[in-house]
Amino acid sequence: MIAKISRGISLYGALAYNYQKVEKQKAQVLFTQKIIESPDGSYSLQQLSRSFELHLLANRKTEKPILHISLNPDPKDTVSDADFENMAQEYMKQMGYADQPFAVFKHNDIDRTHIHIVSVCVDEDGRKISDKFEKRRSMAVCRTLEKQYGLKVATEQNENPKSPVFKPINYKEGDIKSQMASVVRHLPKYYQFQTFGAYNALLSLFKITAEEVKGEYNGIPKMGLVYFALNDKGEKAGHPFKASLFGKSAGLSQLQSHYEQSRIKLKASPAKGSVKGRIESIMQTASGESEFKKKLLEQGINVVVRRNDTGRIYGVTFIDHNSKTVCNGSELGKNLSANAFNDWWNNGTKADLPQKENTSSQKIIPAEDTISEPHRLPAFSGKEDMPDSRQDNNIFEAFGSLLPQAQGEDFQETAFANQMKRKDKRRKPKL
Repeated sequence: MIAKISRGISLYGALAYNYQKVEKQKAQVLFTQKIIESPDGSYSLQQLSRSFELHLLANRKTEKPILHISLNPDPKDTVSDADFENMAQEYMKQMGYADQPFAVFKHNDIDRTHIHIVSVCVDEDGRKISDKFEKRRSMAVCRTLEKQYGLKVATEQNENPKSPVFKPINYKEGDIKSQMASVVRHLPKYYQFQTFGAYNALLSLFKITAEEVKGEYNGIPKMGLVYFALNDKGEKAGHPFKASLFGKSAGLSQLQSHYEQSRIKLKASPAKGSVKGRIESIMQTASGESEFKKKLLEQGINVVVRRNDTGRIYGVTFIDHNSKTVCNGSELGKNLSANAFNDWWNNGTKADLPQKENTSSQKIIPAEDTISEPHRLPAFSGKEDMPDSRQDNNIFEAFGSLLPQAQGEDFQETAFANQMKRKDKRRKPKL
């Protein structure tokens, strides 16, 4: 079990975040202590807020008195409501908040059922409750609760993940927004790409596509991005999601900045030369498109092909998961451009490749040297290029060891926690 602790200044914000999910039937008020309730046992946002007023009015000098905690068992753990209630009370007791008013909300809007606890970290006299060695104490309490309730033990790596795990979204599972967020919020942190087309090629591996939108507001031209989920046929499924829902990293201006940074990094990096060498080596021996893609995939490179309605190839993008580099074929050389592959696969004319010495940058790297376990990413590129039905249909093995994982992540929860952590810009007192 993993505990996340956040502090802030807005009681209403912490309560509203949870209460809105209750109203949408994505959460429930599971337990309360020293909280005002209606005669019928229900709770309103106003009643919840009033329950903390005395503590906040007595607050002496604690800048962030609002406490927001989430307790997150492993997704495979089955925890009853009674156990969640007892765990919340025991956790608060061991952390020094046994006498505080608090409300416990059970969230079931993602595949990891968990609870949130909203409280205050100042007592009735307005004094701050000690948070010394809080992280260490919290981890110790979690280990105790895991043993007591038979939960899976969270390792240090689980509690402090360096990189999340990506997976293609599944439109049939629902909650598309959360699935999509777990991908688009993180991709730019790990991959270098220089154009919008290259970014879309990368997104297509996770059954997502993006579109630029233009408009005007008060006479001022505006541009932005929207994201769509793709179904198994590579077609848009459902309504679009504005980039602003997923944070700045998914927005157009931030991506444009990422393009430029990627150009600078790749210019000084040997990655492009290495990728080009491996592609050309396989191109010399592959008999056609299917074998070419298969051999490159074994080397950790996805090929995304874009075709028009007549079948002509107008775009080819290579995604190297070893160096986390995304390159359009034309960026690597004329012999790897869309026209070259159209001539080869549609007209039967393979481009002449220069004979080169077998240098390290041109060697085909054995798969076992670069990939720690078998894995495949979907070999399609949105609506333009779907997997060859003659190939293995189980094409979703690949790169689990090289990609970050964000399963069970609640991006709204993460964004809210980050908001609470932001330092407030306090005005200096006038002299």
